Amino acid sequence: MKKPFLEAGEIVAPFGVRGEVKLQPWCDSAAFLLPFKTLYIDEKPRAVASSRVHKGMLVLRFEGVEDMNGAEALRGKRVYFARADAKLPPDRFFLDDILGAAVLDEKGERIGELTDVLELPSGRVYVVQGPDGEHSIPAVPEFILETNAEEGFLRVHMIEGM
Repeated sequence: MKKPFLEAGEIVAPFGVRGEVKLQPWCDSAAFLLPFKTLYIDEKPRAVASSRVHKGMLVLRFEGVEDMNGAEALRGKRVYFARADAKLPPDRFFLDDILGAAVLDEKGERIGELTDVLELPSGRVYVVQGPDGEHSIPAVPEFILETNAEEGFLRVHMIEGM
């Protein structure tokens, strides 16, 4: 079952003196979060008064937060968005939707389960736990042949040593 709320990022600091905060985004880019008019903190909806991208971060102000003290109270809070409010192209998916997915080889035989996604400087790597141990698979088309978030599986091309 897909989660109704997904992590957007974490508030890392106040920004200025007018109640704005800097959010470290945990999605592909801070710009993805710009259209959201409501975000969630501590499972409570918070109306977004304004937002903009600044140096890879999302600078935003929530309604009712008017000064630095109000912004400081939000430091360290995780921020979520409602899946229903997100607009993804048909060929895209949330990484959260494939965690736990079955990982199959080219013949359809099960290799294991996707347990983690690492964001490394060289690129994204999928961590797969299987009966014969852990596999690290670069998330590139040469190795990831099919990703089916709806049915919960990935089909991969394995090579020696992977």
